[in-house]
Amino acid sequence: MPDASTEVMGERASNAGVLLFSAVAFALTFGIVLGLMAAVMEGVGLVAVAVAAVAAVLATMAIHIAQQWEKVVVLRFGKLSRVSGPGLFWTIPVIEQNTMRVDGRVRATTFGAEETLTADLVPLNVNAVLFWMVWDAKAACIEVGDFTRAVELAAQTALRDAIGRAGVAEVAIRREQLDRELKRMLEEKVAQWGITILSVEVRDILLPKELQEVMSLEAQAEQRKKARIILMEAEQDICEMMDEMGGTYAKNDAALRLRSMHLLYESVRETGGTVVVPSSFSEGFGDVLGDHAKDALGSRGK
Repeated sequence: MPDASTEVMGERASNAGVLLFSAVAFALTFGIVLGLMAAVMEGVGLVAVAVAAVAAVLATMAIHIAQQWEKVVVLRFGKLSRVSGPGLFWTIPVIEQNTMRVDGRVRATTFGAEETLTADLVPLNVNAVLFWMVWDAKAACIEVGDFTRAVELAAQTALRDAIGRAGVAEVAIRREQLDRELKRMLEEKVAQWGITILSVEVRDILLPKELQEVMSLEAQAEQRKKARIILMEAEQDICEMMDEMGGTYAKNDAALRLRSMHLLYESVRETGGTVVVPSSFSEGFGDVLGDHAKDALGSRGK
């Protein structure tokens, strides 16, 4: 089974302040109780030290601090009592226990599926990342034994199921659709555990090398097909336009001759060369040229 890991986002918080607070509470309680016992018993004996130590331990067990992002599930005689935190809270020593401290920050879990068969029997290696958080600490503590591991395994199972229902092309191309499907499947499964899924993002899809070459050839063929279709559509448009132009020129010989003169002018203007017009060709402009222009073209042709 592919390994899944939950990455801690941001810096790890230090519990040094909480430990220092417990030590200070122990020392203060021990000193106050020992002073009272010394005043009552007119001296400090073994009994006074023992009573002061027990009182200090009970006080340390009763006073707790939860970080801003923590929720603490408190049980009383094995039954759910309340969810405390963040900040300072109290419990009854021996009677109440702090069962679990739940981190309410956003978590990132990386998971993957190795050599998972698609609907068309192609093995794929897919890596993804899951962003989630615990919104109900009570449900996360009571409904499931290890909610972190449960989310990781549920994500892996959902990814394998989603890949198995789709073809390799659909998995490779429609990545966003795969993300939405995984998110929906996980939300339905983990909602009862007090967990919400923020997003699922597929990071990498690895295809077999042989399949990559085949898909590359298929993509190239598809692009050539599209290029030829576009070229044929352009030729069809040009043919329709030429057909309309031919009909227009067939009805008007003067327009056809003017078009010929325009093409001749464009060829000379673009190349900057000289065009020698035969006398027979110049006679074709007789209907559109004046007598002076015809004489000039005729003299040059001779």
